[in-house]
Amino acid sequence: MSNNLLTVAYIAASALFILSLGGLSNQETARRGNMFGIAGMAIAFVATALSTQVTGYTTLVAAIVPGAIIGSILAARVAMTSMPELVAILHSFVGLAAVLVGFANYLQPESGLVGAEATIHEIEIYIGIFIGAVTFTGSIIAFGKLSAMIGSKPLMLPARHLLNISMLVATFVFGWQFMTVENGLQPLLIMTGIACVLGVHLVMAIGGADMPVVISMLNSYSGWAAAAAGFMLSNDVLIITGALVGSSGAILSYIMCAAMNRSFISVILGGFGEGSSKKAASGEKKSYGEATTTTVEETVELLNDAKSVVIVPGYGMAVAQAQHMVSDVTKILRKRGKEVRFGIHPVAGRMPGHMNVLLAEANVPYDIVLEMDEINDDLSNTDVVLVVGANDTVNPSALDDPDSPIAGMPVMEVWNAQNVVVMKRSLGIGYAGVDNPLFYNDNTLMLLGDAKTNVSAVLNELSASEKKELVAA
Repeated sequence: MSNNLLTVAYIAASALFILSLGGLSNQETARRGNMFGIAGMAIAFVATALSTQVTGYTTLVAAIVPGAIIGSILAARVAMTSMPELVAILHSFVGLAAVLVGFANYLQPESGLVGAEATIHEIEIYIGIFIGAVTFTGSIIAFGKLSAMIGSKPLMLPARHLLNISMLVATFVFGWQFMTVENGLQPLLIMTGIACVLGVHLVMAIGGADMPVVISMLNSYSGWAAAAAGFMLSNDVLIITGALVGSSGAILSYIMCAAMNRSFISVILGGFGEGSSKKAASGEKKSYGEATTTTVEETVELLNDAKSVVIVPGYGMAVAQAQHMVSDVTKILRKRGKEVRFGIHPVAGRMPGHMNVLLAEANVPYDIVLEMDEINDDLSNTDVVLVVGANDTVNPSALDDPDSPIAGMPVMEVWNAQNVVVMKRSLGIGYAGVDNPLFYNDNTLMLLGDAKTNVSAVLNELSASEKKELVAA
């Protein structure tokens, strides 16, 4: 493939990537956005493989075919509940790729660059390896936290901010050595080790309540790592794609931090700031009184009597894979003329948009899926709020308890509704390790047990009552 044709292909791929991001910004166009992204990646991949720079096709095929098979199998088998973990581990692969590309570029026999060009190339290598190493280890820790292999509580080491600053200063010192000595492999290796430790420490210091922001931030890091690899390889489409992913991930992280009343800098620096410096939860349950439990029959009766219903899903719905049954319940209630809407917290689940993806998969109409800011003020006019597996995102202690680890985080104010029914396995604490006083409110009823089992029972009761009404008519 000629260089002119390669340039045209890269421009087409970049345009498709931009269209993909535009499509992914809205639920109604997300499917089309995914198709644009797939098409853009296919064009970029084929064009690169057919370029004059690629000659070792045997090695290329030997690497690509097993990777494609493994990736296809994993993607087909992964459950929606495990999607955040999959995203985190894929970010680590991007980081590792940037590190390997950086070392391969540095160790190649002859680059042909001299003077200022050689200096710029070495800076690209050093920065690319640094970003890649931080992304690699940070993403692995995020994967461990999301999969419960590592505790969700933040690791608050003494003088942790001084430790981070020391590692950054050391990175600059070894960077100077790397640029000035004849053989810079040793300072490059030392810096890589420091960057790996920094990635671990940054993410370990972030608590469970902020993990969705961490996922989007690591997404940004992986984009910048890809852009750095593009500079090292002189690959324009990789630079453009990495910049798009890096900037969009940073913007999303900023928006989510604003929605959670968290400092953007505090999340990036692993707990540097008020939002993450609250004292960690002890895991001990406070005494809020007695919770009132309910039954499926009572829940159905409340739904039958209600004129307006708001459903607030959480990670528990994802774990139980109850989204399809929730969708069926919604259809029955709407068929009876009731106003049914969904309230989505910005960080519901374990990654941005987790609940939106689940509801879209269950064919819930987009126009009744509302963000927290759109529906919070109307909850006081709602007859019944049905909380399905949510915990931290409906916790009033975020507003009432200044010592809570989630203090200041905007939440779904479901307690303002006339009646609240919470579907949850138990009265235990959530992912952030905080007890929830909502469970003990006078207008809250706890429908304990597996969410899928309870939603299925509610669906059966509603279907049975609907058939009785038809027979009576």
